Amino acid sequence: MNYEFIEALRNLEREKGIPFESLLQGLEQALAAAYKRSMTEDKGSRVEVHPENGEITVFQHDVDEEGTPQRDFDGNFVNEVQITPGNFGRIEAQTAKQVILQKIREAERDMTFGEYAGRAGDIVSGIVQQSDSRFTLVDLGRGIEALLPQAEQVPGESYDHGERVKAYIVEVRRSAKGPSIYLSRTHPGLVKRLFELEVPEIADGIVEIKAIAREPGHRTKLAVTSLDPAVDPVGSCVGPKGARVRIVVGELRGEKLDIIPWDDDPATYVGNALSPAKVKEVRIDEAEKTALVIVPDYQLSLAIGKEGQNARLAARLTGWRVDIKAESAPEAGTGVGGDVAPQPLEAASAPSAEGEQ
Repeated sequence: MNYEFIEALRNLEREKGIPFESLLQGLEQALAAAYKRSMTEDKGSRVEVHPENGEITVFQHDVDEEGTPQRDFDGNFVNEVQITPGNFGRIEAQTAKQVILQKIREAERDMTFGEYAGRAGDIVSGIVQQSDSRFTLVDLGRGIEALLPQAEQVPGESYDHGERVKAYIVEVRRSAKGPSIYLSRTHPGLVKRLFELEVPEIADGIVEIKAIAREPGHRTKLAVTSLDPAVDPVGSCVGPKGARVRIVVGELRGEKLDIIPWDDDPATYVGNALSPAKVKEVRIDEAEKTALVIVPDYQLSLAIGKEGQNARLAARLTGWRVDIKAESAPEAGTGVGGDVAPQPLEAASAPSAEGEQ
């Protein structure tokens, strides 16, 4: 050990962000362990590395029957003597290399975990590395890989090698090989984050996304409101000549988007949620949490949507059970019940992926 080596450790601290004290401590522990293997007597040992000039000093001290170092009342080791072997340079060089490489790997894993642990609910962009029936592996850069499980992939979407894809971070787990980052392309939060990227009014807090209901790959409805009466929330999301919403639709690979104004009046809100259908009347039953919607005859199929999708998404968006009836036959209608709660916009736990790497 010498001054140049200490400088190398300082450079590692600057370049990799690994604390110098951590490197030095790890090196001292490893050198002590290496020296113990060569000891003939059953004694304890410790190593000090001078932080300025790199000089190494080896000490021996007494241990009890269980190998625990003995200390006096002042906390000093009992019968400690300095004994630095003359051939310690060879052991030192080999051990130092192993310790530093291990510390670099551990530090990089910890830094990566620390960087992504707080990003659950965020959006990332990466390059597809491989894809099979279980998951798609996405390279996020700097050697960091993430998993896009099959359950979080949009039906019908393909992810080809080398293709760039945006995804939503649902969970970050710590593992022996480093952080395991789980992504989603189906989470409604992906739509929310995409709009935040494209709509400055949302990023600035002027326009707020109140709720999202999504059937991935088919259709999404989102309700927006404005905290500034002079700002049109729907127009802000659509953008000039539809530029903003077109970018989001492109990222969602053609998924249809209905942007509707949120309203604190349930009847108005439910009516808006059935867009693009035109609603004639909405009758709210607070006790039953149901909304009876009357639409013109020619709007009935549009209000219900293909296989009930429009009505189903409207129910999820608003949290109300929606019963749609034609104006000419109010006694015959189509009710939409089941899970009508708005879908969460924040990250949730990701399903485990077989063959996790």
